[in-house]
Amino acid sequence: QVHLVESGGGLVQAGGSLRLSCAASARTFSMYTMAWFRQAPGKEREFVAAIRWWGGGTYYADSVKGRFTISRNNAKNTVNLQMNSLKPGDTAVYHCAADVSRVLSDSAYHTALGSYNYWGQGTQVTVSS
Repeated sequence: QVHLVESGGGLVQAGGSLRLSCAASARTFSMYTMAWFRQAPGKEREFVAAIRWWGGGTYYADSVKGRFTISRNNAKNTVNLQMNSLKPGDTAVYHCAADVSRVLSDSAYHTALGSYNYWGQGTQVTVSS
């Protein structure tokens, strides 16, 4: 069982920055591919960013590429999402997710909702115009 807790959400003006963090309760955290997804009201949950457990390869949704950066600290069992140049369209609940399968595949796999086994409750990000 993996318990994920997100923090760092809040209200920010367009053009501002936020840093989200996700703390995982797992001794084998370094072997999990970690990701961030988001869900806006009335919309489906969508992929934002992922970082593989081996090699640290990263993936980003086109909508956030160049503005968001995902990183991990295996010593602290945390994964972070630095969000810069925020837009009102980034407003959503952001969820941390873990894939414990140790699969190393392509972007189609690591960006898919169904590839992730454990989810956090989410943290609200609101960007005002």
